[in-house]
Amino acid sequence: LFRSANILTRKGQQEKQILFLTDYVERHPIDPYDAFYLLLVAQTYENKKEYPLAIHYYDRILKNYPDLLYKGRSVHFHCLTSLIKLVDIPEYTVEYYKELIARFSDRIDLGVTYYYLAKMYEKLGDWDLAIQADKKFLQYPDSEIPALEDAHEKIKEKVAFYYSDKSWTVPDLSTLIREIKRAIRLRSPRRLLKYKAKVNFFTKSWEQQTDSSKAKIFDIGSFLRKSKIRVAGKLDIDSNAREAYLKTTRWTYRIPTWYLFFRKIDFKADPEIDGRWEWAGIYFGEKL
Repeated sequence: LFRSANILTRKGQQEKQILFLTDYVERHPIDPYDAFYLLLVAQTYENKKEYPLAIHYYDRILKNYPDLLYKGRSVHFHCLTSLIKLVDIPEYTVEYYKELIARFSDRIDLGVTYYYLAKMYEKLGDWDLAIQADKKFLQYPDSEIPALEDAHEKIKEKVAFYYSDKSWTVPDLSTLIREIKRAIRLRSPRRLLKYKAKVNFFTKSWEQQTDSSKAKIFDIGSFLRKSKIRVAGKLDIDSNAREAYLKTTRWTYRIPTWYLFFRKIDFKADPEIDGRWEWAGIYFGEKL
């Protein structure tokens, strides 16, 4: 049967191949290789870019036929990975990822899978489940996400922010800038540190990567008390609707110029926090 289907495929007679295989499966419903024959049908439709029909047959195999191995490869595994690629409905994709993890954890990169599962939960607005999947992703430090550098650091920051009280956030940028300037003018560490982000705050020079551990031991308050700081009258030209830079000078630190960095918060999990602003870090030195 497989040989006959193959001959039809090589001759470019895909429609005849599909009809041949589907007709056989209908007439032989207990053939143990039916799942494989329908897999050939699904693959043919996928190759023809007739994706709805490919999805139909991949899904039909999963729901109605026991798994089998062909050349050491699971038919159900192939169906799940194909459906994840083809289906653009988060409710369904979540279930495919969950089944992939439950049944084939030894054949996949679990870290990568949990990362994309979290993305699907986010699309559904299931924020608690998304963050649980993100936490699972962090358990696999060797997993790499294509086109996303420092994925583990970014997800670690997301998880930390999710569980924080977010008490330092401010409704709008103008209010935040005003309060920061007032704290500097009064040389009040208490006022200034009130607006410093309690998680994921960074201090770095323009050319280096974020080092959160250094941010934790950096005593901004002591430098504020000792310095006669000058604050720019307006934001830096590179500021935009989501990020802003405020130049300050004459700090007694070894690098006297600091750019205070402010960021608009992207946090769809809580509409009351989403769109607020935070003082997220400091860049040391003149801009490159």
